[in-house]
Amino acid sequence: MCGIVGYIGKTNNARDFLLNGLEKLEYRGYDSAGIALSNKDGIHIFKEKGRIADLKKITNYSIESAVGIGQTRWATHGAPNKINAHPHQSISGQFTLVHNGVIENYELLYKEHLEGVTLKSDTDTEVVVHLIEKFKNDGYTTEKSFLKTLNLLKGSYAFALIDSKDSDKIYVAKNKSPLLIGLGDGTFNIFGSDALPMIHLTKSFLQLFDEEIVIVEKEHVTIKNLNGEAMQRNPIEIELDIEDIEKGTYPHYMLKEIDEQPFVIRKILKEYKGNENGFSIDKEIINSVIESDRIYIIACGTSYNAGLIGKQYLENWSSIPVEVHIASEFSYNTPVLSTKPLFIFISQSGETADSRSVLKYIKQQNYKALTITNVQSSTLSREADHTLLLHAGPEIAVASTKAYTAQITVLSILAATVAKKKNITLGFNLMHDLGVVSNVIESICEEKEIMKKISKEYFSTTRNAFFIGRHLDYYVVLEGALKLKEISYIQAEGFAGGELKHGTIALIENNTPVIALNTQEKTNLSIRSNVTEVVTRGAIPCIISMEGLDTPEDRFIIPKVNKHLAPLVSVVPLQLISYYAALERECDIDKPRNLAKSVTVE
Repeated sequence: MCGIVGYIGKTNNARDFLLNGLEKLEYRGYDSAGIALSNKDGIHIFKEKGRIADLKKITNYSIESAVGIGQTRWATHGAPNKINAHPHQSISGQFTLVHNGVIENYELLYKEHLEGVTLKSDTDTEVVVHLIEKFKNDGYTTEKSFLKTLNLLKGSYAFALIDSKDSDKIYVAKNKSPLLIGLGDGTFNIFGSDALPMIHLTKSFLQLFDEEIVIVEKEHVTIKNLNGEAMQRNPIEIELDIEDIEKGTYPHYMLKEIDEQPFVIRKILKEYKGNENGFSIDKEIINSVIESDRIYIIACGTSYNAGLIGKQYLENWSSIPVEVHIASEFSYNTPVLSTKPLFIFISQSGETADSRSVLKYIKQQNYKALTITNVQSSTLSREADHTLLLHAGPEIAVASTKAYTAQITVLSILAATVAKKKNITLGFNLMHDLGVVSNVIESICEEKEIMKKISKEYFSTTRNAFFIGRHLDYYVVLEGALKLKEISYIQAEGFAGGELKHGTIALIENNTPVIALNTQEKTNLSIRSNVTEVVTRGAIPCIISMEGLDTPEDRFIIPKVNKHLAPLVSVVPLQLISYYAALERECDIDKPRNLAKSVTVE
């Protein structure tokens, strides 16, 4: 959530870079945006509630600048309005600041250092910029004032600071919130919350670690710790195909990313291919899994739902007990841990703050950690002992689709590789069966008109919907319900079919849509019985079945795949139905209200 960009160079490219860069960061989630441009006439600030398009309308394009910072804000402190939008300025206007994150002790800092200063906004950020100016007025240099302020802060931050009296520098700092420095060709340097807004200008980046300050100049970048000591760091190369971050002919990123799922699975198979139809995973990772007496999967949202399916693979294929925990709860309600646990963190972005909080805790206990993520240079990847990459390519839509199927695919490969190492026979060829899955997903994606018709029939006017399933299907309907509520704003819940009669069925009334998933032979009759129960009470059912389990009244038949891998294909109709429900209701599909792609605050 939130996004920062910054530019300093020898040519007046700041405005265009900032506005275009903020557009590239829209997927992270935001409700207001702003930029600050510095030139010989001073600092020029433009900010507005709403989308980048609204910001563009109020920006003065006659102003030229070679230095600037910008931010998309997802409201934490204060309502989403123009006053609370970033950038914020100090009293004199000398300092201009943008900020991602949350400062936990800002009220205390105000009382201790700024009593009597009138605040214009409700943000924690404004307190920080006033504090920097206070220390500057006390006789410190700008760098020392910034450092002194940073050493007082508790919480998370990515800051970018401009001093109007020294516009040859931008001061940047990071703690818990992600930030990358993009290295230019000697005539400029840039920075951003991730590589997407910068990749068209550079592939060379400096990673920043927590509690570091960076002085960014046109020709130089200097990294220091909070004691002011210089840090040396080699750049990394990040390769991104520009076409991967564009919509192309698609109306929305979400639809493009749904269609990309077959190619993602094939990419994963290629990346993890070993010898003789087997898989290749780092031996240290496999040994860490085998040596553990229990695995704890830590995740949030869609990644949590993927973890529930991964649990089935790891337990049933490799005979290791697994628990799946919501990251935001684990830190405050830690269970009794086993003697030799292994923690698996699942995160598309690798920057999820709740998961990182757990990672920091378990590393203090000297437990081993494996991160499964889509971003190699991410914080969760750097700080864990091991990483397995998803190879899904950039996922721009806030509602995750291809990252979910990639997570399940990688978890299945991990479980199968561990099973092979333990001489456990699975009874099927996972490499072959995942290839079949990719073909089946492709065929489902060609049935968009059917999904559109189902969606219009069931969701064009309803405010509520139920999803039911059993066994593996139960975990998939949790994800299906999450997709529908995320982007269409329909109140949707996923339930285990057998639990309906224990309370939930009281909510069923005439014309309540109930989506029933049926891909497992051993639960076929049971879930059909559950459908009968809701129909008797007025519900309108939509049964999605696996080929071979289907009956004439079923609305969609999924081509048959390995029953263990059914979640990879059965989720696709639910993704498409949700997409068309949101389209029918004229919702902002790629950027649903109040949501963020990368949740970087706890």
